[in-house]
Amino acid sequence: MPRPEHHIIQFTIDGREVRAIEGSMLVDAAKHGDVEIPYFCYEPKLGNPVGACRMCLVEIEGIPKLQTSCSTPVKDGMVVNTQTERVRHAQNGVVEFLLVNHPLDCPVCDKGGECPLQDISFGWGLGRSRVIEPKRHFVKPLALSPLVAIDRERCILCYRCVRFSQEVSEDYQLVFADRGADTFVATHDGHPYVAPFSGNIVELCPVGALTSQPYRFRARPWEIEGAGSICTLCPSQCNVELTVRDEKVLRVLSREHDEVDDGWLCDKGRFAYQSIHADERVTAPLVREGGELREAGWERALEVAAGLAEHKGRAGALAGGQATNEEGFLLARLMREALACADIDSRAGGPMALGLTQALADPKLQAAVPDLEFAHTVLVLGCEPLDDAPILDLWIRKGVRRRGVKLAVATARPSALDASAKLVVRYPPGGEHAFLVALAAALAGDDQAAGDESNNGARALASLLTTGGEDVVIVWGERIGPAAAQMPAIAEHLRLAEREGAGLLEVPAGANGRGLREAGVLPGAGPGYAELGHDAPIGRDAAQIAAAAAAGELTALYLLETDPVRDRADRHLWNSALARASLVVAHASVLTDGIREHASVVFPAESYAEKEGTVVHPDGRVQRLRAAIGHPDQVRAGWSVLAELGRRAGHELEVPTSAAAFAQLVEAVPFYAGLTLDQLGGRGVRWPARELSSRSFPAPSATPAAEPGWVQAGAPRPEPSEAAGPKRPENGMLRLGTYRSIWAAPEVELSPALHFTIAHQQVELSPADARRLGIASGVAVEIAQNGRSLQGIAAIRTGVPDGTAFLAEGIAADSANVLTEQLVEVRKA
Repeated sequence: MPRPEHHIIQFTIDGREVRAIEGSMLVDAAKHGDVEIPYFCYEPKLGNPVGACRMCLVEIEGIPKLQTSCSTPVKDGMVVNTQTERVRHAQNGVVEFLLVNHPLDCPVCDKGGECPLQDISFGWGLGRSRVIEPKRHFVKPLALSPLVAIDRERCILCYRCVRFSQEVSEDYQLVFADRGADTFVATHDGHPYVAPFSGNIVELCPVGALTSQPYRFRARPWEIEGAGSICTLCPSQCNVELTVRDEKVLRVLSREHDEVDDGWLCDKGRFAYQSIHADERVTAPLVREGGELREAGWERALEVAAGLAEHKGRAGALAGGQATNEEGFLLARLMREALACADIDSRAGGPMALGLTQALADPKLQAAVPDLEFAHTVLVLGCEPLDDAPILDLWIRKGVRRRGVKLAVATARPSALDASAKLVVRYPPGGEHAFLVALAAALAGDDQAAGDESNNGARALASLLTTGGEDVVIVWGERIGPAAAQMPAIAEHLRLAEREGAGLLEVPAGANGRGLREAGVLPGAGPGYAELGHDAPIGRDAAQIAAAAAAGELTALYLLETDPVRDRADRHLWNSALARASLVVAHASVLTDGIREHASVVFPAESYAEKEGTVVHPDGRVQRLRAAIGHPDQVRAGWSVLAELGRRAGHELEVPTSAAAFAQLVEAVPFYAGLTLDQLGGRGVRWPARELSSRSFPAPSATPAAEPGWVQAGAPRPEPSEAAGPKRPENGMLRLGTYRSIWAAPEVELSPALHFTIAHQQVELSPADARRLGIASGVAVEIAQNGRSLQGIAAIRTGVPDGTAFLAEGIAADSANVLTEQLVEVRKA
């Protein structure tokens, strides 16, 4: 839908003529005239103002009573006064009443020194109190959750935390209990406030009532420094400010970017900083000696890794999502130029033809994150934003709540967004291809090709997408894999390339998945999705690398911030591949199972707080990582290690600094042309929006005939078939679906504050299947397949389709990636 039009009006405040956007709140418009109006409850991110604190009262000519400036829109010709005696008296009174019961414990309060109540008391209070009665007391502090402590004596009832819970995250857990002077913030029946975004209420609180449990009493504002960077723990890539004291990160705050994160953080991004300084972190090179990894000097580690030169033409490499663009680019150069190897990959969704990759990255098809708020219709396809990119979940909820966006969810597994959706479509696990074929046919008006009544969901979805408005945004997950071949045809039918507020928004499996692909970490493409030379071999993808290594065709593997035993499908195959490889070089910050058991040498990887480099947001925004702290112990920059290995392999990469690596990357990627680190600054540059980048983007390199998986509108469409789709359940077995929880990450396991969130195997079943199998929620179950089994806890969910079981992957123990077939048996343990 069109963005709201902004009309500029002129009004007078304290005798100054000020120009502002018509309809903006007076408290914001006053800033254009360099007039500060105090407030506590107002926060634009929370939606419509409530005027609860009454601190922002002003006098407006023509209106007899004082008005709350946070809820008063400005109009042309309005005359406002903020310095009259009436206003001062009212503001003094509000401050005095707030301090009647507020404890004067600023010296021991975590908010002291950065507290709005302190500032406003000095600036707008009388400086004295007439109250001599004892103050109200509560038991304090109470654990509102394992992450948040509440001191109810300090609470000024501003509504911010309650509004966040009810109107932003929509978890509806926080409420106001009791009435009048006895009102307090509470949860239903005293249950802990456990939610993916709970930490935001600490940052929202204008006083010291809500404090971070891990940060309590750790530092004072005059002892700390703030350093801006990017969180790379998920594809949301939120802009953050790291609170640093003595070269240690003590806190993570949001650094609001209204085109990326809207000022919010998930709890993983806010509290997993503890993993940076965990005792278990790898901070020195490790070399395998006598079957065990032992600490070694850098020279010894580099000497072992330099053995890659002996495996020219027989090495493969994988890059994980936390690697920067520069690291991925240098890894690709090391493999292709120094080792003559094309077997390099960073994707998790399986093989994809180069022409399809280029078509899906076409700048004309790229939706921006704010489009989720202003689109007519949003389709969530094959992903769970809450797990895969949590901030996108909040953007979608905001669009539905504030703008009336029509939301459709088409996934195999029940989504947290189902309750907000106008249409929910379920397809069986592994059925993405058949479903998208049917959807493309329905959009083309081909009812016969759309299939039988089992595809009514595809027809209903096609109807919603074509009648719900012109601006359609499709949020789709990389893990749908080859089924994405249908996406260009779907985009063409919906004419997404013709609308500025419409398009595709891919959610990669790794934080910097898009950036690594653009840097050339692909088996069949160079930097900028460029075709490889005619004499250059097309490399193997990740699954083929595993098979080739297990068969002895590849004898060395390079793992850049990834452990395929944990992160990739077919755990047993990867264990075999790593065990047979003669040399396994890894960059890691923690020893996960695959690294611990198979790595020949481990280089300590930087945390995102220590990195210099760039990453690319899923919507194409190139963002800059800046180092907030120095490298601990013997940790070195990843790009420098790659450059040194290139030199030892006889190929000088010529990158003395991270900035030099970025310059090489910009030169190699045509649509990055002209980008500089200074241009990226603190907000980044979204390259699909640059005209120069659009002109420089390569045209799709092949036709649908040359690349069979790629389907365009009007091209012959494959028929849906049972062979192409998932197997039907038989003999009491269930279809297997997998998911990766937001908490399935080593950083969570290393952060003491987040230990209560550590993901364990949870088997999601439908109520009907649970009754048939005699399984109750919370019961221990065994999942078996072809002689392999794992343990888990049953969870009964009403949205799970009958005949299906969903299991967690990416977890430390009993991960679903040990299972490789479509059907499983679930039974009581």
